[in-house]
Amino acid sequence: MVLQVVADLIGQQIVVLGCGNPNRSDDGAGPAVIELLRNRQLPASVRLFDVGTDGMAVIYKARGATHLLIVDARVPTGTPGSVYEVPGEVLAAPPARGAGLHEFRWDNAIYAGQRIYGDAFPAHVTVFLIEAETLALGLSLSPTVSTAVELVANKVTTLLQHWAST
Repeated sequence: MVLQVVADLIGQQIVVLGCGNPNRSDDGAGPAVIELLRNRQLPASVRLFDVGTDGMAVIYKARGATHLLIVDARVPTGTPGSVYEVPGEVLAAPPARGAGLHEFRWDNAIYAGQRIYGDAFPAHVTVFLIEAETLALGLSLSPTVSTAVELVANKVTTLLQHWAST
């Protein structure tokens, strides 16, 4: 029994973070994916969090995990509902000089977390971005983004099962 507990503690720890503001229509895509995942059978090593727009929460929730997966909406510039899967190191960005906590986003958190926590920050970071249709004030996702949220939840579920089995 004790050996199993120790094995669990040193095994994979996977954190999935939904980022975004559900009061801004499609910006709520990240939290919507987290809500769908909460109703699925996921590996025991997976922890789900809706971190809203709090970049510092990304650092705190990710610390100690082996894998980090972030889901967020992307500012509309192309085709709404498009899904992008990007390695975290591609999107990691230093915070702007003098930026306050309101400007500290998840991309800044990846950059800072790796430098502050070193090996205690996830080595494997994947980001799913869903192209928004609208970021206007509102409580519901557009139909196109709602469909993409379901697609991303399915992709994330598959990826989590893969990570947990390796």
